Amino acid sequence: MQTNFTKNSLLLLLTLVFCSAGTINAQETKVEKDGKNLVKWNIAALALKNYSFQYERAIGKKISAAVGVRFAPKSNVPFKSNVEKLIDDEETWNSIKDFKMGNFAITPEIRFYTGKGVFRGFYVAPFARYAKYNAEVPFNFEVEVTNGTNTVTREEQINLSGDVTTLTGGLLFGAQWKLSKLVYLDWWILGASYGTSKGNISGKSASGFDADEQDALREALKDLEDLPLIKVKSEVNAEGAKVDFDGPWANVRAGLSIGFRF
Repeated sequence: MQTNFTKNSLLLLLTLVFCSAGTINAQETKVEKDGKNLVKWNIAALALKNYSFQYERAIGKKISAAVGVRFAPKSNVPFKSNVEKLIDDEETWNSIKDFKMGNFAITPEIRFYTGKGVFRGFYVAPFARYAKYNAEVPFNFEVEVTNGTNTVTREEQINLSGDVTTLTGGLLFGAQWKLSKLVYLDWWILGASYGTSKGNISGKSASGFDADEQDALREALKDLEDLPLIKVKSEVNAEGAKVDFDGPWANVRAGLSIGFRF
């Protein structure tokens, strides 16, 4: 009696193993047939003058690995006319209206899907991001010149330019849908990252700065040292100025991408 029970149990176990193996093979075959790869274009990034693309590859039943590349040519502040309406201080607007920035970023991530399989449904994705921002900043400052009993104030400008490099890590929440056999829609609902940044901006005067101009520029740049959390160090001489930045960096990530599976 015990022998029959043992044989029956063994047969049942083997049946379950073969059935499970068959299911796994069927799922893997389906992934292979539909394609393990997705290439995507983040169309929402165009609103901010960014070009953003991502490659994603299935590495498990509900797991994928992806790498994104984003770049933007140097340009003025996005939605410049709308930003101007929001700023009611003319001096503040004049200081940023000619500001230009470009950037490059690379973002590797691992995605864990909660839907029926890879590439579909809600997902959580830990990620890292390396980014480099390059900027041009026309910096205005006032110089007081005393001539006898008269004091005259004149405005001068120095064009500062440079790079800031950041390295951050974070978590992205999103959802992806299959629109057709080959086309997918990927919604980056919200992602946030935190890390470090380091960089500098500098500029030179074509005609050089005299002692009064150097003192005025030095005092104006000291206002940047009041920026929260960021360590700022500035240097001024007769040729121009240099400002070093070092401190934490936070980032928010969102987007809407159209993908093609192969």
